[in-house]
Amino acid sequence: MVIIRPVAETDLDALAELADMADFGLTSLPKDRDLLAIRIADSLRAFQIAPRAPGGELYIFVMEDPEAGKVVGTSCIVSKVGGFQPFYAYRIENVVHESMTLGVRKEVSILHLVTEHSGPCEIGGLFLVPEYRKHGNGRLLSLFRFLFMALRRERFEPLIIAEMRGVVDENGRSPFWEALGRRFFDMDFPKADYLSVKDKRFIAELMPKCPIYISLLPEEAQGVIGKVHPDTRPALKMLEDEGFRFSGMVDIFEAGPIVVARPHEIRIVKESRFAAAREITREDIQSERFLITNTAHDFRACMGCLEALSDGEIRIRTRVADALHVREGDQVCYAPLSPKKEPG
Repeated sequence: MVIIRPVAETDLDALAELADMADFGLTSLPKDRDLLAIRIADSLRAFQIAPRAPGGELYIFVMEDPEAGKVVGTSCIVSKVGGFQPFYAYRIENVVHESMTLGVRKEVSILHLVTEHSGPCEIGGLFLVPEYRKHGNGRLLSLFRFLFMALRRERFEPLIIAEMRGVVDENGRSPFWEALGRRFFDMDFPKADYLSVKDKRFIAELMPKCPIYISLLPEEAQGVIGKVHPDTRPALKMLEDEGFRFSGMVDIFEAGPIVVARPHEIRIVKESRFAAAREITREDIQSERFLITNTAHDFRACMGCLEALSDGEIRIRTRVADALHVREGDQVCYAPLSPKKEPG
C-alpha cells in the first residue's frame, strides 16, 4: 500500500532523486537541490499556518511506499497564482480581417498574452516513479488534492487550473519555443523553464506584448499549440473525466494546454462523503476501490476498500486505518477512485 502525506524536511534527498528522473518541462520539480530545499520550506510553512484567504501558499505532497521505505512520487497545489510575480499565459483568440473592396472576410487565430496578478488555484508537480505507474497510483496522486482542497476550502481560490506539459522532446527541444521564445530570450527551453521557477521578472522584460498571429509561425510550432506531451495524455484524460475543460489558454513556453474547473464541477468532490470509521477490522472487505483521507491536521490519503453500514458510518481494514492514522470513531472523507462506467 502507498500513502499520500505532506512533504517533510527529510524528503529533500528523495525529491532530488525524483527531479533527476523527471523529463524537461516539470517546472515544479526543478533539478536544483537548493531550490528544492526552498520549496520544501515554503510548503512546511503553508501547512503550519491557517490562512483565512489564499495568498499563494505552496503545498507539496509525496507518495510513500512504507514497506519499501521510500518516496515514489510527488504532486503539489498552489493556493493562488499571481501576486508580485504574475501568472503568464497565451489566450487563443479569433479575430476577423475583412476587406469590403475585395470581398474578403477571413478569421484568423492569434495568441494574446495574459498577465494575471490575482489568479486561480493551480495543481501541478505530478511525477511518479515509472515502476509505480500502475494499480491506480497515478490517479491517487492526482485526485487526492481535490479532497484536500474540499476539506480546507478557505485556503484555496475557487477556480482551479492545471498547466499540462506541452510537446518537448527528450533533449529538451520545444517546437513552439524554438519558433517564438528563443527569438526573444536567446536561450534554450530548459534554461528558460528553470529560470521561470526562480524568478519570473525576465518574462515581463523580454516577452513580446503584441498579439502573435499563429499562421505566421512555422507549421511544426502551430501543430503543437494546445497539445500535450505523450506521457501527459493519460493525466489530461483523467482530469477531463473528472470535469476539467480546456480554458482556451496555453503555456507561454511550450504551448501546453491549460485546463480549468471549479470544485463543485469535479467528479470526485461531488461524489465524496464524510463518515465515522465505526469498525476497524483485519478481515477482508470486498468493494470497489475508494480514495480515503483522514480529516485531521496530520493529513493522509490512501486507496482502500470500505463497507458502508446502515447508520451511515463505515467499516475499514486495519491497514487503511493505520495508513491514515485513524482510530475507531474518527471521521474520514472518501469517494470512488474511478468514475462509474456507463452501461454499454
